[in-house]
Amino acid sequence: MAEVNRIGLRKLWFQIHKWIGLLLAIMIIPLSLSGAALVWHDWLDETVNPQRYVVSASGPLLAPSAYVASARKAIEPGGRISTLRYPEHGGPVVVTAIEGVQQGGPPRRTNVWIDPATGAVLDIAVGNADVVRFLHGLHGSFFIPGIGRQIVGWLGVAMLISALTGLWLWWPAIGRWTRGLRWKRARNFDANLHHQMGFWIAIPLTMLSFTGIWISFPIFFAALTGPSADAQRMSAERAQRMRARPIETPRLTADAALEIAGGGSPVSIAWPTDLSPAWRISLKGSGEVRVEDATGERTAPAGRERGGGQDTARLMRRLHDGTGMGPIWQTIIFIGGILPAILAVTGIIMWWRARGWRGDVARRRATREIVEPA
Repeated sequence: MAEVNRIGLRKLWFQIHKWIGLLLAIMIIPLSLSGAALVWHDWLDETVNPQRYVVSASGPLLAPSAYVASARKAIEPGGRISTLRYPEHGGPVVVTAIEGVQQGGPPRRTNVWIDPATGAVLDIAVGNADVVRFLHGLHGSFFIPGIGRQIVGWLGVAMLISALTGLWLWWPAIGRWTRGLRWKRARNFDANLHHQMGFWIAIPLTMLSFTGIWISFPIFFAALTGPSADAQRMSAERAQRMRARPIETPRLTADAALEIAGGGSPVSIAWPTDLSPAWRISLKGSGEVRVEDATGERTAPAGRERGGGQDTARLMRRLHDGTGMGPIWQTIIFIGGILPAILAVTGIIMWWRARGWRGDVARRRATREIVEPA
């Protein structure tokens, strides 16, 4: 009886694994490949858009107002400066401006790349016009307003189930588990490739799926690491920030706000908005400092207000995209993005072959019954 139940359970897992792969392959393939490409975000952007990184020899940074003035000449009249990001490793300064409102989504953003030593404009791109931002939009929401992020999250749930059921199916039904490491478990190359890649990628894919689910459903998981009301509040504030518009004429200039924040080595400057009328300035070694635009008052670094839930969410995102995790981990998750696409293709090939084989068996059986009636 136990053997019958085990066989029945294995057949159930096989059906679940098969139909997840068949029905969701058209979404799993672009999601996986875009995620793999984004592991090397900076390298990819520099390769596709080399003009953005042709900067002058190292020299002192200019005042923020100089970069703002250069950006204003490149954007449309009426555009509002939103953020200014400084280079980390000798690259360009990037100024982002809000130039319009997209229907059902956040405001349309334009990025301007500027030589940090001369203030010369190197390149300009609107919205998702460049490859890297297109990949971010595809991987994060499939460009579906409102529910795209949740769709990606549920796809992560499906991929997590697929990874776990695939590991179950890989496990040999008879003998030691090491039998599963044999290459020739089937007659066809694609089937053997599917079995072996599925095993070696199972743990990284489980991790990538789980962290992707966490990123897609922040309220649910934040409620597990902190009060539910705080989780909902933080999620609502995050959504509002995405739609916030910079104040048209701030009282302070970016130069003045940076000086009040303490100067030092700036990482980024965010302009006050209609949601939060304060400058947000990130400094190396000091975290984020807020400067009230109306009063010029410097408030405590925002990092002190973060709770354990936010720290966990930040860790999940780093595990998922490899930021700051080193080349070994980045290589692992890069492979973890490539292989699911290959597994989807080989799985479809295996299903199609089995479908043809079953059709041949059914036709031969029907022919035999006609020739030899009961």
